[in-house]
Amino acid sequence: MAEKGKPHIFDDRRNVKRAIYALYVACGLSLIADFFTHRHVDHPWEALWGFYCLYGFVACVILVLVAKEMRKVLMRGEDYYDD
Repeated sequence: MAEKGKPHIFDDRRNVKRAIYALYVACGLSLIADFFTHRHVDHPWEALWGFYCLYGFVACVILVLVAKEMRKVLMRGEDYYDD
């Protein structure tokens, strides 16, 4: 647990922006690497340029949306342990 008064690395906006830019660079590099890699595909749509990047993004979005709905069903009240 962080000490009170000690700043966290992401308390500074510049560090947050740096992390976001690093993620953008990683995504861009993975798209560029798609030009230079040979894949042995099982289905024709897998041969499309950037398919795995798009597939990963859509899968993450779906996971977040499903988790938000599951939270409504599985979440307990704040006073659950007080009973």
